[in-house]
Amino acid sequence: RRRSLSPLERVSSMIPEELLSQEVRDLMDARQGEQSHEDCSPRPFPQTFASAAGIAAEPPSLQNKPTRSARIKREVPFKPGDLVLAELWRKQTLEFRKMFSLTATGKALSNWGMVLHRDIVGKFPGQIFKTSTNFKLLMRRPSLEEYAMLMKRGPNITYPKQHGKIEDVNTLLMVMDINEGDYVLECGSGSGGMTLFLSRAVGSEGRVLSLEVRDDHHCRALKNYQRWCAAWAVAHEEEWPQNVEFIKKDITAVAEDMKAVTFDAVALDMINPQVALPVMHPLLKQGGVCAVYLANMTQIIDLLEGIRRCQLSLLCERVFEVMHRDWIVAPALRKDGSIVQRVEPQHNRSEESPDQRHGRLMDDEMPFGTMPYIARPRHGLSSHTGFLVKLRK
Repeated sequence: RRRSLSPLERVSSMIPEELLSQEVRDLMDARQGEQSHEDCSPRPFPQTFASAAGIAAEPPSLQNKPTRSARIKREVPFKPGDLVLAELWRKQTLEFRKMFSLTATGKALSNWGMVLHRDIVGKFPGQIFKTSTNFKLLMRRPSLEEYAMLMKRGPNITYPKQHGKIEDVNTLLMVMDINEGDYVLECGSGSGGMTLFLSRAVGSEGRVLSLEVRDDHHCRALKNYQRWCAAWAVAHEEEWPQNVEFIKKDITAVAEDMKAVTFDAVALDMINPQVALPVMHPLLKQGGVCAVYLANMTQIIDLLEGIRRCQLSLLCERVFEVMHRDWIVAPALRKDGSIVQRVEPQHNRSEESPDQRHGRLMDDEMPFGTMPYIARPRHGLSSHTGFLVKLRK
């Protein structure tokens, strides 16, 4: 496994080589000489598991693929095949949001008017486009989080639960302690949102095995993953790491073929995860983390009881709930919509010293602090969806 880059190497990789000083070049040459003696080839899946699960025994070669560090980062205009996120903001409030794939002859339709795709092609993200009814839409590329929240989902999935899970994904990745090059097992592909985050976390040298028993969820997760990969290649002019394998099987059906595989971390998103624990336990490395995402406390009790009855060497380190609260921070407005002006206190100038008078004049010239702001949490708590359980072998 490759070591992580030092801060000097990270900065140097973003600067053209001809601009680097001779000292930095000598240091980089010395580091590369040390790496040449190390085996940095990606870890392949064993042949026994590859033949049963349909995974290539050797990962695809990445030598000819362009990397972001090998070229200067630059802006890329919209092209056919891009993912576009259209937003309408009015009075600091998001009133409309829609994600669509850009084509040469398509139309972006909404209740606020229409925008032709051909008017978007060739423009840079972050620009404002006027609709046919003269509304202004902000067009930009969606982030991975926004894509996971707005992508198509399978039937019988609760949207608030999915939204909350995406908000909790960073905490889940932190709990699992996933690094570049790790092998991760995911039980429950769902719509593929968590799978995409795992794919980005393990990088091109890691692997993610995603198991799903439902055919509709399996197909939807695969389509969402492929759509993101295709849009990424168009927008960034480089391929998304092909490091995920989707398998429509239960973990108990493939456990026998995975005996030779050791996973660095396991993510369980199942109704009854305690059923999979005895099968999953031998596949997890010693000291590895199994993160379980559950909707209610009753499931957590069943999970811990299953660990006790099966006498598994799993330590429950944490059971916690990730809370997210959105806040409104904006200038105070009157009922007519005008901005409230701050009333400055009256000074007794006859008693002011020269230093105080100079300080007051300086404050009057400052462009900040001329209006009051309001800061309050938004109404309702929509982000609570479940609990995270951290198990360590």
